[in-house]
Amino acid sequence: MNFKKMKLYVKYMVSLRCKMLVKEELKNLGLHHTSVELGVVEIMEDLSNEQRAKLKAALLESGLELMDDKKAMLIEKIKIVITEMIHYNDELPKVNYSEYISKMMDYDYTYLANIFSEVKGVTIEHYIIAHKIEKVKELLLYDELNLTEISYRMNYSSVSHLSTQFKKVTGLTPTFFKNLKDKKRINLDDV
Repeated sequence: MNFKKMKLYVKYMVSLRCKMLVKEELKNLGLHHTSVELGVVEIMEDLSNEQRAKLKAALLESGLELMDDKKAMLIEKIKIVITEMIHYNDELPKVNYSEYISKMMDYDYTYLANIFSEVKGVTIEHYIIAHKIEKVKELLLYDELNLTEISYRMNYSSVSHLSTQFKKVTGLTPTFFKNLKDKKRINLDDV
């Protein structure tokens, strides 16, 4: 049997729980997936208009969104690359982030950066910084690494650079944040 694979792009899909929800909805519609990754789903069938509408409605109920617009799909792919790079790797790439994103996306970085800024109203660099700070918060909460180790792991040039960026984004020093009783983290969907 020769299967044709179809790719679907799902917005706000940033966790294992999201992947499980998508798999469940595909199963409910009798659709077979070959892979379900953050933001990208490969299925073995072509979707009928009715199936697409049902999947879109079911995903919306779970806070996810099936995407159609080409620019929106490109933006979502960029966000997935950044999210995976920062939150799901043990170490950040040692190359320049623009080179990494360009290589992973197989597009010219300037093109990606322009579309991202146009659609999101924020630069890719600021988006990366916001995600890095959320990862730093997570690492501070785990309390397994000291600030020097976190700084090194997150590719900051120094603890001072990390602290300055952390304070600029959160208004707090990393040490003050770590000592707060009610620590505030932002949902990855909202970064």
